[in-house]
Amino acid sequence: MESGSDSALARREPAEITDKRLLRGAKTRQTVLRRAVDVASVDGLEGLSFGRLATDTGLSKAGIQTLFKTKEALQLAAIEHARDLFVETVVEPAAAAANGAARLRALIEGWLAYAQSPLFSGGCFWVANIAEQDSRPGPVRDALFGNRRAWVRSLERELRHAVDAGEIAEVDAELAAFQIDAVLCATNTALRLEDADAVRRAWRIVDGFLTSP
Repeated sequence: MESGSDSALARREPAEITDKRLLRGAKTRQTVLRRAVDVASVDGLEGLSFGRLATDTGLSKAGIQTLFKTKEALQLAAIEHARDLFVETVVEPAAAAANGAARLRALIEGWLAYAQSPLFSGGCFWVANIAEQDSRPGPVRDALFGNRRAWVRSLERELRHAVDAGEIAEVDAELAAFQIDAVLCATNTALRLEDADAVRRAWRIVDGFLTSP
């Protein structure tokens, strides 16, 4: 007959094993996704494969496929991971600034830093992948464009706050947000081409939207 302590140990062991497996699975998933977003920022989401990620990470192809099941699921997970990293790097730090012109400037500063000292190997994840996916209807394109719209709307929202507070001249916030985003995307491309004046030119354009009334 088992002692009380032996019985307790026997009850704990399956839970402990399960916990360790979950932790290993979560760590493996993070390792794979960190590499996946870098690959996708250079070669696009279509460049992702279980075999390539296995080679790059030293993990087993079967193990990675067990985690993600299909290429589409892997692509969607990579988009979500890229979004989380982008929010952590660009959006959350800007939240410390006051609504309006200050937060708009903080968002733009964060974005330019994100592209200039790239968070992803190929620069902006969204710029790299939207052109590839824009003619491919389906969940992957929807996820990309959903995140894209959320970013542009955040610019639009702060522009509206700034206009309402009298911090900047009257502008069409929707149009201005579109234009600022277009400038940022063009700046990302210029940075990838090693254009040393790209950020300075971007600020010259953006400052035009931030002028006092």
